[in-house]
Amino acid sequence: MRVAVVLALASAVVYGASDFLGGLSSRRASVFGVVAVSQLVGLGALLVFLPWLGGDVGPADLAWGAAAGLTGATGLMVFFRALASGVMSVVAPVTAVTAAAVPVLAGVVGGDSIGPWAAAGIVLALVAVVLVSAESGLSALRAARPSSLVPALLAGTAFGVFFVLLDRTSEDAGLTPLVTARLASITLAVVVALAGRHPLRVGRAALPLVALSGLGDMTANALFLLATQQPGQLAITGVLASLYPVSTVVLAQLVLRERLAGAQVAGLGTAAVAVVLITLPA
Repeated sequence: MRVAVVLALASAVVYGASDFLGGLSSRRASVFGVVAVSQLVGLGALLVFLPWLGGDVGPADLAWGAAAGLTGATGLMVFFRALASGVMSVVAPVTAVTAAAVPVLAGVVGGDSIGPWAAAGIVLALVAVVLVSAESGLSALRAARPSSLVPALLAGTAFGVFFVLLDRTSEDAGLTPLVTARLASITLAVVVALAGRHPLRVGRAALPLVALSGLGDMTANALFLLATQQPGQLAITGVLASLYPVSTVVLAQLVLRERLAGAQVAGLGTAAVAVVLITLPA
C-alpha cells in the first residue's frame, strides 16, 4: 500500500510539472500542436524503455489502454477549449476536483474498504484540489454560470475516467498498455486538429518545452500505472494522483513569481494534511 501511495504522489508531482510546461508551451505554439507533439515525444521515450518495463499483456489490457488514451485526449481538448473561453478561474478548480472525485467513487463502488483516517484524508484532498486551483479565489466559483461549469465537469470526468481505465489493466501488463493509450490519443488529437483546420506545427523556440512536457506526462502516466499495479485502492491512488495542481501552482510561484491567493495557500496546507491522513494505518 505504501509503495502505491509513493508512486501515486510522484505521479501527481510530475503531472503538475508537465502541465506547467505544457501551459508555457501553449503561449508560444498551437494547443493542438503542443498536445500532438508532446504525446509523440512521450511515446518515443516509452518505446525506448519498453523492453525493460513492458509486461505480459492480453488484448483486454491493450483495449483498456486505448480507451484510456481516447478519454484522456478528449479531456485535454475539452479542457483547453474551456480555458480559451476565458473562465480559467472556474474551469481549473472544477475540472481538478471532478478528476479527483471520479476514481474515488469508482473505487468505493468497486468495493474499496476505506479506513476512517484515509476517508478523512480523501475528503481533505478533494477540498485541497479546489483551493489550490482557485487562483482567483473562491468568489469566482460562487459567481460561475452553468455554461462555464459544463465543459469543466466534462473535462474533469474524462481525466478521472482515464485513471479508472488504466486501473483496469492487469498487474502483469507493465507499461505496455500505455503504448495503445498514446497511439490512440495522438490519433484523436491529429484527426480533430485536421478536421478543424487547426495548425499542428510547433516552432523551434517552443519545442524544448513541448518535449519536456511530453516526457513528463509519459513519466507521470507510467508512475500512476505502476501505482495501480501495486496492492492498494483506486480511491486512494486516484485522489493522490489528482493532487497535480499543487506542483503546478508551486512551479508557477517559483518560476513565474506568481502570487498565491489566500485560498491557494490554504489548499497547500490542506493537501499536506490530507497526505498524512491517507498514509496513517487504519
